[in-house]
Amino acid sequence: MIMLEKLSENIFDKLTIDFLRNQVLKNAYGNSDTVIARLDPRLLILWYLFFGVVPWFLQDVRVLLGLFLFLLITASLAKIAPLVLFLFGIGVFTQTGYLLLVSLLFGGNGETVVALLVMTLKVAAVSLASITVFSGLEPDRLASGLEWFGCPERLSFSISFAYRLLPTLMEEFQSILLSYRLRGNPPAADSLKGKIRWLIYQVKIIMLAFYPLMLNMAKKSRTTVEALELRGYRYASQNKKVKRMRLSSLRLGRADGVFLAVSVAWTAAAFLLPGMFA
Repeated sequence: MIMLEKLSENIFDKLTIDFLRNQVLKNAYGNSDTVIARLDPRLLILWYLFFGVVPWFLQDVRVLLGLFLFLLITASLAKIAPLVLFLFGIGVFTQTGYLLLVSLLFGGNGETVVALLVMTLKVAAVSLASITVFSGLEPDRLASGLEWFGCPERLSFSISFAYRLLPTLMEEFQSILLSYRLRGNPPAADSLKGKIRWLIYQVKIIMLAFYPLMLNMAKKSRTTVEALELRGYRYASQNKKVKRMRLSSLRLGRADGVFLAVSVAWTAAAFLLPGMFA
């Protein structure tokens, strides 16, 4: 019982708003020095289209496992924030992982286990590809890559603008939570049961903070957009010379070639080796 209380103290001490804010901001802006962040965004978008779609059409466990191991390596190169990896694990488990666990515990046959393992590997592989690209790239480079492929400029701007709005969003969220705490009366957290009640109280406050958060951020977003319009944003977004200048920094380098070659070689091995040793 004492060990359980100490474990709960450790968990609740770390689960603070500052910790969550730092994890979110690190995931958005703290990956500029990684291997993935230095790659050309156009290559990464094409890479994601392959690894985000192809696994859904595969049924061989060995091939899926090979692709999953490769995506696990690329995710480690992207230095994903621990909070995002934790949410990834929770998401995969709640989607299909728990079914695999239940089938193993309650005497499921081999066919059931293999079918559930295939589905779990598909979800895990596609999820890893997503967080590798969209968490490993800086917002501006991701927006430039999408714009190069012909996506509407407003879409690429919206992505960049949303990422830039994250610090303001987190600060506003923290301010609203602090105002609720000043006016509220949280339950005592001196025991395990009290900590559970305290956690429920915090979740309730977060739910209550949602509407004022959206209202305040809508006002700030409108002010920012109006300022951009005054500075000629709409004209610049339609000017081809400005677009060429903005996309001139996109160049394929040696690192892109190495990454592409390794990806092709690993994928080919994942498809060919199971057939050779069958």
